[in-house]
Amino acid sequence: MENRAVTMVMASFAADSLALGAHWVYDTQAIETHLGRVKTLLTPQPNSFHATKSLGDFTHYGDQMFVLLESLAAEKGFSLDDFSTRWRALFKNYSGYVDEATKRTLAGYASGKGPVDAGSPSDELAGAARIAPLVYCYSDHLENLMEAVQAQTKMTHSDPLTIEVAVFFAEVTFRILGGVSPIKAIKEVTEESFSDSRLAQWVNTGLQTASDDSVQVITRLGQSCHTPEAFPGVIHLISKYESDLKEALIQSVMAGGDSAARGMMTGMVLGAFAGAGGLPEDWVSPLNKGRQITELLNQLR
Repeated sequence: MENRAVTMVMASFAADSLALGAHWVYDTQAIETHLGRVKTLLTPQPNSFHATKSLGDFTHYGDQMFVLLESLAAEKGFSLDDFSTRWRALFKNYSGYVDEATKRTLAGYASGKGPVDAGSPSDELAGAARIAPLVYCYSDHLENLMEAVQAQTKMTHSDPLTIEVAVFFAEVTFRILGGVSPIKAIKEVTEESFSDSRLAQWVNTGLQTASDDSVQVITRLGQSCHTPEAFPGVIHLISKYESDLKEALIQSVMAGGDSAARGMMTGMVLGAFAGAGGLPEDWVSPLNKGRQITELLNQLR
């Protein structure tokens, strides 16, 4: 399981970096025309939201996930206070795009709130998509994982449904690391814990589109950051490319919109199933923090 757990984390980081060059471009034809089939890490265009970034960097989502990993390694487990401190330090003089959820959370801290109640009301998937390091840390402790996943998500995204989505994908990935296939894990977790939730409907929608073109499906279901649109697209990618992590992440980028959060979640789930052989080395070796990620994961063993 160790090999697949490492790939799970690396795939989530690599997915964010792969999306960097086309992130938040909603015109899928423009992506194809100007960037071609995005199968390697790219430098963001000058007019990008991430123009300050370089090839192999992360979006602000990946940067937050890296801070979470640093916190886990330092504390040998999840500490909301430590993560909160490091997270705020990240954005003190941040050279990159700062989204609305981050701004509102920082405003909450500035008003005197703490990490439990400073979070924005955002329903964007990004808050739930940072959790791969937590699944790695608590791959043998489901109860601890559930507590940590909820706390880290709520710290910046307090929308109940987004927190629920974080719990869903954490348990799905936990089961995959235990030997269950992604589609089976999704069906089991949905039936056992979310049958009365809106998530069950979204799962069904995503699974039903497994034979359809990914760009068309995600364009139809929704390309945006918001969880109600993004969640079914993630399920689609997992179900269509269950054994093809590389193609899943390429198609996520080609589908446009918030390909970073979508890719991070998809990469975590499929990376936990694929193992090292499923993740292209030329997506990992250019990561500017790749060596640090490996060192931090080693500290958590």
